[in-house]
Amino acid sequence: MNRRSFFPALAGLLGAAGAVSTVRAQAPAAAGAGPIVLYCDLAVDPAREQEMLQAFRTVFKPTAQRHKGYIDLKMLKLRTVLQGGPKPPPGVNYRFQLTYENEDLRQNWVKSDDHQRVWPLIENTVLNKDYIVLLTDSV
Repeated sequence: MNRRSFFPALAGLLGAAGAVSTVRAQAPAAAGAGPIVLYCDLAVDPAREQEMLQAFRTVFKPTAQRHKGYIDLKMLKLRTVLQGGPKPPPGVNYRFQLTYENEDLRQNWVKSDDHQRVWPLIENTVLNKDYIVLLTDSV
């Protein structure tokens, strides 16, 4: 084996393999091909905050977990804005974050009798029902 030709050839192969893996890592997922994450920015009435958290923990989340496609569900309390703007609308103090395998399965959950029964337990504690809802693709 000729070492002078082996190492440049090996370097070329490794470089090509690295370029292929870089392209794969940078390729975006097609919309609808993978998990979705839905965000709702909520202005929960401070007087009803404990009621909302109790309903979320004991009724809403356990019910959602039983539905096909469920991955994760969080209720996040806004602490502070560290950088940038615009700031959240006045009163927004929680972000609801739901992750599902895909949008079709999330829609099945939304249309279910279970969702129709448990979502009002959360929504009825917000001050403004015209809240921001963002649907994102996990990439």
